Amino acid sequence: MRTFGLIGKSLEHSFSSKYFNEKFIEKKINAQYINFELNNISDFKTLIRKQELSGLNITIPYKRSIIPFLDHINSEAKEIGAVNTIKFSNGKLVGYNTDITGFTQSIFPLLKSRKRALILGNGGAALAVKLGLKRLNLKYKTVNRKTSLDYLDITRQITGSHKVIINTTPLGSYPNINSFPKIPYDYLGKDHLLFDLTYNPQETKFLEYGKAKGATIKNGLEMLKIQAEESWKIWNL
Repeated sequence: MRTFGLIGKSLEHSFSSKYFNEKFIEKKINAQYINFELNNISDFKTLIRKQELSGLNITIPYKRSIIPFLDHINSEAKEIGAVNTIKFSNGKLVGYNTDITGFTQSIFPLLKSRKRALILGNGGAALAVKLGLKRLNLKYKTVNRKTSLDYLDITRQITGSHKVIINTTPLGSYPNINSFPKIPYDYLGKDHLLFDLTYNPQETKFLEYGKAKGATIKNGLEMLKIQAEESWKIWNL
């Protein structure tokens, strides 16, 4: 039996395990998918010594810190600076990033004439979103307390010229479902598109508040499904 899995810090409500194990049963694939919670990325070496693995997905907060443990990363993951998929190939660990494919394919049908975006957060997921927006020819600003644009700096003029707002932070995800990015929702309208990488709950406060102002909204579930299938392709190349 082949073993795949997910490494992260808190994986109790992870999408990937259920998705892949149901896929294996439906397709009669002799494989299993296990969640591996690591308190520290340094525990990764112990994990791969103990487990015979065919492939891994990586989630918060290890998408960047996993890189030094890998033998190679492909050009796209290198450009992004983050890895969310590992293939075990001939004794070597090779890193990939399927976030960009999942994100671009999921958001593209909704963009229409929108040409500027605000990215909320600046972590590993945001890195893939930035490259994805570049490939979709959207200009963007990053909103984060450590960048030049803080949440408190978002004006009516900025929201008026940036019709796409993407939440890459964990704010609003289960179990902290009442948290949300502190942007001025009163400035939003029907011309805006709010995209949340979170998928649990289905409608975060971020999306709920945007919807109340008439904005188009979308969560990260489709993005995750696309990413999962891209990972499966990589593991079976």
